[in-house]
Amino acid sequence: MLKTAIVLAGGFGTRLQSVVKDLPKPMAPVAGYPFLKYVLDFCSKQGLENIILSVGYKHEDINIYFKQSFQNLKLNYCIEQNALGTGGAIRESLKKTNDENVVVLNGDTLFTINLQHFANLHRSSNSDLSIALKPMVNFDRYGIVSTNSSNQITGFEEKSFRWNGNINGGVYILNQSVSKYFPESENFSFEKNFMEQKFDLLKMSGFVFDDYFIDIGVPEDYERAQYELAGF
Repeated sequence: MLKTAIVLAGGFGTRLQSVVKDLPKPMAPVAGYPFLKYVLDFCSKQGLENIILSVGYKHEDINIYFKQSFQNLKLNYCIEQNALGTGGAIRESLKKTNDENVVVLNGDTLFTINLQHFANLHRSSNSDLSIALKPMVNFDRYGIVSTNSSNQITGFEEKSFRWNGNINGGVYILNQSVSKYFPESENFSFEKNFMEQKFDLLKMSGFVFDDYFIDIGVPEDYERAQYELAGF
């Protein structure tokens, strides 16, 4: 059973500065609560027990609000002293758990998939890394992830307008062992410098889930979250 999640909550939120100032992006208020509260609510409902919060910019705001626990979740903080990028943040956070399989979530994205089902797919496919994919139509904000008939990832395509496609939903399950394939640099992008560079060396799978998805990274979707997450 999946027990531990790394939540990447160190974002500055450059594109949200016009509507949210002086807050780490996951603390942006949505329907009366920090967005991160909805992410942790989701983790709790999914049966997780341990959350490693990877934090950086104004991490004190997160610590003061959530402290060391939330509902049934134990919270552990991995604090970036220097910018590490998503990859560096995951590498440091992995040092705080001995669990073989760990789920990674973005603190500014909510994708309400069944995590335990996702974990079963990951294990049964003997994958090193699995990505939860979200089907989209008429979009240009995201790149797409290509897979074959066995759900193995065959490529990543850059952002451009598409009538339809499966995007990276920002939820991953990875084995501890993949960290040995990470770049040597301290600061690197998990998406660009690891996944897109190593998908042909490791077994990376993509599984499609058509569940609720929102990314508050741009003002229009941040505003949409205000009414869609009310009462979540």
